[in-house]
Amino acid sequence: MTSLFRDELHKDFGGWPIAYIPYGGADFGEIRAVAEAIGDGDDAAFYGAWIDAGNRLSAEAEAALAKDHRVSARESYLRAGVFYAASFHPLFGAPVDPRLLSAFRKQVEAFDRGLAIGPHPVRPLSIPFATTPMPGYFIPAEGFENEVRPLIILNNGYDATIIDTYFASAVAASRRGYHTLLFDGPGQGGMLCENGVPLRHDWEVVIKAVVDFAETLPLVDAKRIALYGWSLGGHLAPRGASGEPRIAALIADPGTWSIADGFRDVIMRMFGVSAESAADLGLLDQPLLDKIDAAIRGNRQLYWKIVQRGFWVHGVDNLRAFFASAELFTMKGHAEFIRCPTLMTQAENDILSASAGAFFDALTCPKTLMRFTAAEGADGHCEMQNRSLLNRRVLDWLDEQFDVHD
Repeated sequence: MTSLFRDELHKDFGGWPIAYIPYGGADFGEIRAVAEAIGDGDDAAFYGAWIDAGNRLSAEAEAALAKDHRVSARESYLRAGVFYAASFHPLFGAPVDPRLLSAFRKQVEAFDRGLAIGPHPVRPLSIPFATTPMPGYFIPAEGFENEVRPLIILNNGYDATIIDTYFASAVAASRRGYHTLLFDGPGQGGMLCENGVPLRHDWEVVIKAVVDFAETLPLVDAKRIALYGWSLGGHLAPRGASGEPRIAALIADPGTWSIADGFRDVIMRMFGVSAESAADLGLLDQPLLDKIDAAIRGNRQLYWKIVQRGFWVHGVDNLRAFFASAELFTMKGHAEFIRCPTLMTQAENDILSASAGAFFDALTCPKTLMRFTAAEGADGHCEMQNRSLLNRRVLDWLDEQFDVHD
């Protein structure tokens, strides 16, 4: 994402906080200082540099709070949460690395401390779900903290945390007069790290539980509930909306038809596999599967995405089981049930948004396709290097759907 970090995998994760600069999550100099501390270091150095920076910010927050500088304390705690959250992505995988769990808990603690400070403190919530409640937060609209307002449910993706979603979307939405509800679903954040609950394909079950909970909140306008998913949430949120008629507007950043299709295209191209043979990746011949597995394990980034992240999040321990699970994550047979106005994003150089156009064409609801370009500096995954542009355009669209005026 940025040349600040020398290792390719570190580039993928180290640049995330750049997107949060407009919303108080970091400053460029802090990120650069972390990158310089890492230098040519390995994943342990990456982890240590972010943790050190988070510890420094936490100490600053505590010192400020001791002198009753509550604004500074709140800001520093929240920034500390961002830095802790950035530290542990390269450590993904099962069994869970103790350093990952420690950093995850540090980010939650710092985030909770920051949100609890101020005239309108925010406390963690527990959303009833099966046998394991989902953690969440209700972030009130700025200036409308005690008023009934439209709600945006923010749906995370494969590997971000609630803190990422807060700075990527919730702060901008709150400034625009929207209440937001953040949550970790199965396979995400606390549900995965603390409870070992894997991802599930029937996300409509998850969203029903979240909307049920949202309707119990006295400040929520139940007629104006939007569902907004980013990254893998661009698949999960549409899947959820397909089975939840109470969703009044849907945003998918980017729209993602299927998890398996991206792998399918690569396998067909790299290994000369026919479309018929690759129709169900969970049924690939074992010799071919062994070749694919070897190729994945020989590529650092693919190994992280599939073996470290994919196996862990999906709750599997081998490639065949992962592919079989990935095949279940599809909008086939579900897209036509989305009835609410829907916005899909498509960034110019984001390979994960390649299916957004075809997904958009398959929709039968009122729909808008919003493209972002390299000329705007918003061509990467989830427009992370110009997230403020994304937020302005998306929230303008939502204002129009919900008749919200500045």
